Amino acid sequence: MTEEEPVTIEEPQAENTYTIRPNFLHKFRPGIVKEVIHSVLHDMLSDRQYDTEETTSWCKSISDEIKTRLKDQGMERYKFIVQVVIGEQRGEGVKMACRCFWDSDTDNYAQDIFINDSLFCVAAAFGVFYY
Repeated sequence: MTEEEPVTIEEPQAENTYTIRPNFLHKFRPGIVKEVIHSVLHDMLSDRQYDTEETTSWCKSISDEIKTRLKDQGMERYKFIVQVVIGEQRGEGVKMACRCFWDSDTDNYAQDIFINDSLFCVAAAFGVFYY
C-alpha cells in the first residue's frame, strides 16, 4: 500500500500593472455617488420613526448597502469608507466635520441628508484610490 502525496495547485499570480491613476471611466464621481446614497436613504428610512434601540442596526445596514451599491458602480481599485449618523429630530442644530489626507486628483467624497418628522440621517461616502 503506497501513501499518496497531496497535490498542490498553484494559482497564477496577476502581474503588476503599475497603475497610479484611475482610468477616466472608473474615477470616483461625487454626483453618481450622491444619487446612490440618496436612493439608499430614501429606500431604507422613508417609512421609519426614530427608535433609540434600532438606530445602531439601521446605521450598519445602511452603510453596508451603500458600500455594496458603490462596488457595483465599477470604480475599480477604490477603497470605500461609509459613515452614517442617525439622530432624533428635535429642532436642534447638528454640526459635522471631517478632515482627510488624500490625493485630490483621485480621491473624493459625496454626502446626502435625509430628514423626516422624527429623525435625520447624514451619510458620507469616501472613495480613496488604492495605488
